Amino acid sequence: MEIALPEQLSMEELREKLTAHINHLINHDFEKLVFYLYRIDINEAKMKQLLDRQQGEHAAALIADLIIERQLQKNKSRREFRQRDNDISEEEKW
Repeated sequence: MEIALPEQLSMEELREKLTAHINHLINHDFEKLVFYLYRIDINEAKMKQLLDRQQGEHAAALIADLIIERQLQKNKSRREFRQRDNDISEEEKW
């Protein structure tokens, strides 16, 4: 998402920086935000439901939480896939 982040970053710092960037996109380049959400594979129905249910909350922070959650899910899936792939013998791999 074109955000410069330091190597060491707490989850809260990540959330704050991501929220600020999303807020900027909401106000100045909404089309780019929509593109990023599509590219990251954020569930549109889940996002709409969350935003509707928590009206009055900071929308950028809610979207940031969804992005972080999705990226963590992707990382977990990749680790599980790599582990499963390592458990297959070389003869059985394509």
